[in-house]
Amino acid sequence: MANVTFRGQLVIWLSFMVALILQAAPWPGELAPFRPSWVLLVAFYWVLALPHRVNVGTALVVGLLWDLMLGSTLGVRGMTMAILIYIVALNFQLLRNMSYWHQALLLSLLTLAGKLIEFWAEYLVSNVQFNPEQLWAGVLNFILWPWVFLLLRRLRRRFAIR
Repeated sequence: MANVTFRGQLVIWLSFMVALILQAAPWPGELAPFRPSWVLLVAFYWVLALPHRVNVGTALVVGLLWDLMLGSTLGVRGMTMAILIYIVALNFQLLRNMSYWHQALLLSLLTLAGKLIEFWAEYLVSNVQFNPEQLWAGVLNFILWPWVFLLLRRLRRRFAIR
């Protein structure tokens, strides 16, 4: 049983590492504002699927890793991820029973809220300018959510993660 638990945790953390790599992958200059929030998509799925394994603490650690990877102010994305995942974890039973498209709509709204929280936190620490093009990430998360959901569900069932 311990081997199954370890394997499940390993697959979850590897999916977060892949999401962090996708988040850091360079995009062409004109398409950069349309970059989806891969880390938030993966975290949203794991909190809905396994709220007893992936929770606010996991989101905080992944957000801190994201901050370290980007070289930004430490804790901004960690705080943002923790707040958003707390909202999802608090309502996971309601969200789990919604259709993919309703989940995608809520995820896109949470992405927009996350972008605004990130801006607010960065603004308090340094002089940053608001770029409204970053809000396109919410639209792309809306489009990608059903496919990410199905891919991660297949991965969870393939490795029997419980």
